[in-house]
Amino acid sequence: MSSADILAIARDLLTTALLLSLPAIGVSLLIGLAVSIFQTITSIQEQTLSFAPRLAAVGLMLLATLPWTLQVLNGFTMRMIARLSEAAR
Repeated sequence: MSSADILAIARDLLTTALLLSLPAIGVSLLIGLAVSIFQTITSIQEQTLSFAPRLAAVGLMLLATLPWTLQVLNGFTMRMIARLSEAAR
C-alpha cells in the first residue's frame, strides 16, 4: 500500500466524519445561539437552560438523520472493504 493510498483513505475517513457530524453540530450551534439570545433578552443566566434544549435537539437530530447516517457509513465501509481487497492482491 503506497502513501497515496493511505492519504486517500485518511481523506475519505475525515470527510465522512465531518459529513456525519455536521447535522448535530449545526443544530447545537443554532439552538445555542437562540438560547443565548433568549437569555440576553430576559436576563436569565441559568446554565441548565443552555444545556438541556441543546441536548434534546441534538438527540432528536441524531434520530432524524439515523437512516442517512447508516447509508453514509455503509458506503464508507464498502469503500474500505474494496480498498482492502485491492491491497490484498
